[in-house]
Amino acid sequence: MLRLNRMTDYAIVVLGQMALDIGRVRTAAALAEATGVPLPTVSKLLKTMAATALVTAHRGAKGGYSLDRPAAAVTVTDIVQTLEGPIALTACVDGAEDSCEVEHSCPMSGNWNRVNTAIRAALDAVTLADMLNPDQMFPVRAAPRALTSTRPAAPASTE
Repeated sequence: MLRLNRMTDYAIVVLGQMALDIGRVRTAAALAEATGVPLPTVSKLLKTMAATALVTAHRGAKGGYSLDRPAAAVTVTDIVQTLEGPIALTACVDGAEDSCEVEHSCPMSGNWNRVNTAIRAALDAVTLADMLNPDQMFPVRAAPRALTSTRPAAPASTE
């Protein structure tokens, strides 16, 4: 089963909170309180995200972390790769960290790249802003019109 880890899910929650006020410097404690994510987890996430410039670290007495780009400019790919590394479904996909022992004789070698590319494209197409407002990503369709009967109306009662 293809599944993102819990830290990636928490990262989206923390980034979603930060996206409410772009550029505002917040401490890990303040973000933990606002999101309900445990403080050690928030601290670890912020350090990881700062290392890849997904968020900006601010040192000093009034230090903390800020999200300095709009939520629409942060893709799910950015978040996933920061927390989970390169998107690679199998060892034989371009960019995979491990290599496959039978890659040289495998008839599937290179074919997984198409699947990997499709998944990456799907993640690239979804932004943090979309995650914060799923109605924009999956708009609600207009309710179907009520079915009308083709039978003639019953005569009105004369009582």
